[in-house]
Amino acid sequence: LADDVSRALFAEYAAHRTSDRGAEETGWALLGLRRADEAVVLASLPAGAGREADEAHVRFNTAAQAFASRVVRQGYRQLSLLGVVHTHPGSLRHPSSGDYRGDVRWVANLRGTEGVFGIGTADAESPPDAGISWQPAPNVQCLGDLCLSWYALGERDKNYRPVAVELTIGPDLATPLRPVWDELEAHAERLDRLARQLSGLKFEVAAGHQKPALAVTVPLPDDGRAVRVELEGKAVRYRLLTPDGALAADLREDRVDVGVFLMLSELAAR
Repeated sequence: LADDVSRALFAEYAAHRTSDRGAEETGWALLGLRRADEAVVLASLPAGAGREADEAHVRFNTAAQAFASRVVRQGYRQLSLLGVVHTHPGSLRHPSSGDYRGDVRWVANLRGTEGVFGIGTADAESPPDAGISWQPAPNVQCLGDLCLSWYALGERDKNYRPVAVELTIGPDLATPLRPVWDELEAHAERLDRLARQLSGLKFEVAAGHQKPALAVTVPLPDDGRAVRVELEGKAVRYRLLTPDGALAADLREDRVDVGVFLMLSELAAR
């Protein structure tokens, strides 16, 4: 695990437990590098506010995670989906039989037909040093009262295998998306559809009026102009970027893909 990924998992798990939905399970999808004898996790994608969850299960907002993966992989094409982490109530540090039935089918679709699975529990014994993580077993990380237990599973495996976890200095490449995760979830399906229909789109986190905004830039062919959309809270702002500057568009359309095609149609008609 990149150390920033490990920090994000523990910090967000701790924050989840004190939230209004803290009794529910939660989780993260993991992106990284798949090598011959190891996997290196370099990004964690939260289950999202749109997840379906209770005390015994969690279903991630996969549309948001798929789009977030697209954004992260803009600059890191070699990244792929490695596995998932999800939390368990009590002291169940091992994936359940229900987890296995779903996971063994799921890994068949992964590159290498093998995945990494983390189980989060809040059952650690008193820490030896406050604020410092420790490993009671090669596949277990603990921080405070939280534990992450790690396993691997291949499509032909009859059970999960404990997998040793080590930290390496590195980023969580999904960290820049955390401030705009609400906007990402709200518009993920339309933005992902837009990315499949048009080429050359660029997604980024940009300065907004009051908070960071999720921005998409759609280049126009051959003339140096581009359509720019900024998503900040409930606001959807459209601009035309030109070599001479940016022009605000008088367009009120919350459906971002529809708004982009309306602008492109109007520009093509001029």
